[in-house]
Amino acid sequence: MSVVELFKKLLRFKSVTPDDDGGLDFIAEYLSNFEVIRIDKEDTKNLFLFKKFGEGKHLCFAGHIDVVPPGEGWVSDPFEPLEKDGVIYARGTQDMKSGLSAFIQACKEVESFRGTLSVLITSDEEGNAKYGTVEVLKYLKERDFLPDFVVVAEPTCEKEFGDAIKIGRRGSINGVLEKIGVQGHAAYPEKTKNPIHKVAQVLPHIAGVDLDEGDEYFSPSKFVITDIRAGMEVTNVTPEKLKMMFNVRNSTKTTKEDIEKFVDGYFKDMDYSLVLNQSAKPFVTDKESKIVKDLVSSIEEIVGKSPKLSTAGGTSDARFFGEFGVDTVEFGVINDTIHQVNERTTIKEVESLYLVFKNLIKRF
Repeated sequence: MSVVELFKKLLRFKSVTPDDDGGLDFIAEYLSNFEVIRIDKEDTKNLFLFKKFGEGKHLCFAGHIDVVPPGEGWVSDPFEPLEKDGVIYARGTQDMKSGLSAFIQACKEVESFRGTLSVLITSDEEGNAKYGTVEVLKYLKERDFLPDFVVVAEPTCEKEFGDAIKIGRRGSINGVLEKIGVQGHAAYPEKTKNPIHKVAQVLPHIAGVDLDEGDEYFSPSKFVITDIRAGMEVTNVTPEKLKMMFNVRNSTKTTKEDIEKFVDGYFKDMDYSLVLNQSAKPFVTDKESKIVKDLVSSIEEIVGKSPKLSTAGGTSDARFFGEFGVDTVEFGVINDTIHQVNERTTIKEVESLYLVFKNLIKRF
């Protein structure tokens, strides 16, 4: 089976989060010369395959088989790949069955390797990811079997294949602030405490403000307000409280504690409450790490491009590897139609990604 044939096979699995639709069983059978560990929890399926070739480093390829719901308006069946003019249309083509196909086929064809080669695949990356990759990493850590290096095959390229890899990701911190006031008649403002008026005085100092200066790889952590609501949608009653929601995509220079101090600096004299939830922590892999340098060299050799090192975008399961101290990079096809109707990628990109991964394995 070629990498493109494998790609089309994986696209036919209706693996909408967190259902793998039998895809992980197929992959385990396809890589039958690898040892199998299944770590299924609640409704999430997790597959870890490994093969010890000898003494040496442990290189792992990671990804997810689950996809988001297809939605309406496709030109064809979203789970029956349509090939047209060198392009394949189906849900998951970019995010991320192209990446899965490339590293699975590359690993299948390995005959020798200095160390351990493994594959980690979950069925819940597009959902809450509570019982996915992180559970496998907990299992591996308990057995002192964490990989030394990881490639997550998420789509990373921007305009042309090979133009970008990710060596880190910003974190994500969500906040809910409630400002308490005293409800009353709009005609007697002196008898009320209007939380809207109080917060309005603060907004120019916090809305869209950079919390740090960023650095070589991270843009500044920005305080982004996403929702403000108060009142009963009437004109003659001032509200009892105001609720404000915000998000900070934070670099390694800003922590949850920094945000608490920032907010308190403006609200400390007010009656307020604040709840912060960190859904992802930022991480960055040293650009001198073997995995970064070898992946860049492989891309240069196969594609003829020198990729930029990026940390842009949202979150991915790479964050979990970062939390466990594993040198992690991400590389995959162009990211321009993920989660869209008529998601698609090119056959050339899938074949090139497979060749890059083969070259990377050879370098180890």
